[in-house]
Amino acid sequence: MMSSHPDFRPIILAGGSGTRFWPRSRKARAKQVLALDGERTMIQRTLDRLLPLAPAHTAWIITNNLLSSAICIQLDEVPSEQVLCEPAARNTAPAAGLAAFLVEKTSPDTVLGVFPADHIISNEPHFLATLRRGIALASAGENIVVLGVLPTRAETGYGYIETGSVLEDGVQGVRRFTEKPNQEKADEFVAAGNYYWNSGIFLWSARTLANAIREHLPETTPLLEKIAAAHGTSRFSEVFNELYPQCENISVDYAVLEPRSAKGEHRSNLYCLPADFGWNDLGSWSALYEHQLAQQPDAPAANISEASEMLTIDAHGNYVYCPEKFVALVGVKDLVVVDTGDALLIASRSHSQDVGKVVKQLVSKGKTDLV
Repeated sequence: MMSSHPDFRPIILAGGSGTRFWPRSRKARAKQVLALDGERTMIQRTLDRLLPLAPAHTAWIITNNLLSSAICIQLDEVPSEQVLCEPAARNTAPAAGLAAFLVEKTSPDTVLGVFPADHIISNEPHFLATLRRGIALASAGENIVVLGVLPTRAETGYGYIETGSVLEDGVQGVRRFTEKPNQEKADEFVAAGNYYWNSGIFLWSARTLANAIREHLPETTPLLEKIAAAHGTSRFSEVFNELYPQCENISVDYAVLEPRSAKGEHRSNLYCLPADFGWNDLGSWSALYEHQLAQQPDAPAANISEASEMLTIDAHGNYVYCPEKFVALVGVKDLVVVDTGDALLIASRSHSQDVGKVVKQLVSKGKTDLV
């Protein structure tokens, strides 16, 4: 039976450097702590939209030492001992797994929601309704629930969920996960009609996730269990710093979801909830432009500006971030212009996914002050 009011805790994954939003994002000022879309930062908005389901003091944040100070300030209602700083980046499986082992110690039936810290959700009432259904399903057994987004294009940068039988209430069984297919496969998936983008939002009880880690990551499991056992003691930092870097560097998708789906649709306990709540992972400056243009459909000549003042003459489809300067655009189109005082980015929107390469070049040239 599904519990009508299962205990629920958010796990927000906030590591990473957000290099595709350079020069606004830097190592200590990554995408998740920036206010890219409004006055609240990305991580603040992530927690804000979950408050109807769980108070802030129940959340766990997994981040890194460069971002932890900013996150503790921005999320001051989350207890500092629940903001964990990874001593080394180990992707999403060890991060989510550690949270599961920590919560399992005292509350194994609690449903954990794993959420990226830097996504946009436009329709929050629908988002909450979908989560409530998913939480109830996750609490009903050893079930793993993933929120799937109906594809709007054949995107090669996302993982895909192939669904099978439709169960009650629109829940769909999962046949398999495919990470970042090539263009031909992505075209096939979208045409098939039973594939969804993997939103990176997962629901499972602490026990279910901990057991999945035990099954699929047997070498990493004892490391995470020892770290969890030390939490709340004077040895926690020492144990965390020593053992966590030894964990396997792998995503939840590769570590748990793919091998679990290989058991077959009717044996995996994997379920997909189709989600139609305006999801956007804001993966590039172009994605941010498209999102903001959708919010401002009457923007003159489809130019989106965060400048003190802007004048355009025969300019179309540009994104400008230059909050302290007057900007004039003449005869240009589809550009991204970002001025942060110490750095200026000028790129075509179609190449905005390549901005991360700038950061790699800066690192290789030793210009760490710009990273």
